[in-house]
Amino acid sequence: MTRLRGSGPPLWAKVLLILLALLLLAALGAFLYVRNLTAPAGGGPYTLEVKPGDTLGAVARELQEKGIVKSADALRFVMRQNGTAGSLKEGMYDLDGSLSVQGVAEKLAGPARIPVVNVTIPEGRRIQDIPAIFKKAGFDGAAILAALKDPSLSQYTASTQKNLEGFVFPATYEFRPKETPRRIVEKMVARMNEEFTPERVAKAKALDLSVRDWVILASMVQAEAANDLEMPIVAGVFLNRLRDGIALGSDPTVAYGLGKDLPELDRSAGDFTTDTPYSTYTRMGLPAGPINNPGQAALQSVLNANRKLADGRDALYFLHAPDGKIYVNHTYAEHLRDNAQHR
Repeated sequence: MTRLRGSGPPLWAKVLLILLALLLLAALGAFLYVRNLTAPAGGGPYTLEVKPGDTLGAVARELQEKGIVKSADALRFVMRQNGTAGSLKEGMYDLDGSLSVQGVAEKLAGPARIPVVNVTIPEGRRIQDIPAIFKKAGFDGAAILAALKDPSLSQYTASTQKNLEGFVFPATYEFRPKETPRRIVEKMVARMNEEFTPERVAKAKALDLSVRDWVILASMVQAEAANDLEMPIVAGVFLNRLRDGIALGSDPTVAYGLGKDLPELDRSAGDFTTDTPYSTYTRMGLPAGPINNPGQAALQSVLNANRKLADGRDALYFLHAPDGKIYVNHTYAEHLRDNAQHR
């Protein structure tokens, strides 16, 4: 039988063309679907906090709920393809719904922002003052105090010491918001220990001071000096008096022993004749322990003290006058003269 011209392609060819068309449509549909899933989700800015134990699956679902990605599965797939599925780190990630899934994946593979709280401990604060500073910064003040009452955290405290007075370094610190009280205190103690270099310890030893003695004397200088420039002068007077066996006569030691602030001292009430282990009026030598937490300037002033007057005599007395000046003398008579003249 003769085939008619123009009868068209055979049936199998038509079927094949239809199948190819359907496959192309399916592929196009799949491509558009995937592109849609990986396109920006349109949500607003969002800070993701990754906590210890968080999984990529949980994080991806959270980002889908917040409108950062359209599909949690798409994010997981992209990170697996990129080889970064296991690179999620604890911390904060600043994200935005204007990012594509690839952009979100790259952010999550990068460094996390670690949230910190800045806490400043001023020079000369007592242990009892520090918990309130931490409480204001959002920490548990009572727990901080409990850690500060553990003198074993410093190798330089005495067996008789009841807390870390003197061995917490005054500075500005960065702490994680959920840092434990013990780790917080350990960090401040470790920073103080950095001041005790072999060279400085040797200088203190040359002055017949142990590290603890050095800190005690520095705490007195911290409390007595009106500014950093006065510190070597005050330190020189105290060192000379220690050497000569003269009572140090430091008002802040009296206040500390009585549990008072300096302005609360009352001579008429017998504060200066009341004996405590810290009073340098009723007892010779250094007080029983540090009376605050001295800073670097006070510590250094003890090792680099100015022990002489301009005429070469030893400095043994000092006076803070209302005019803001410090008057230093060699004899008690000269000291009384300046008291009468400037007070």
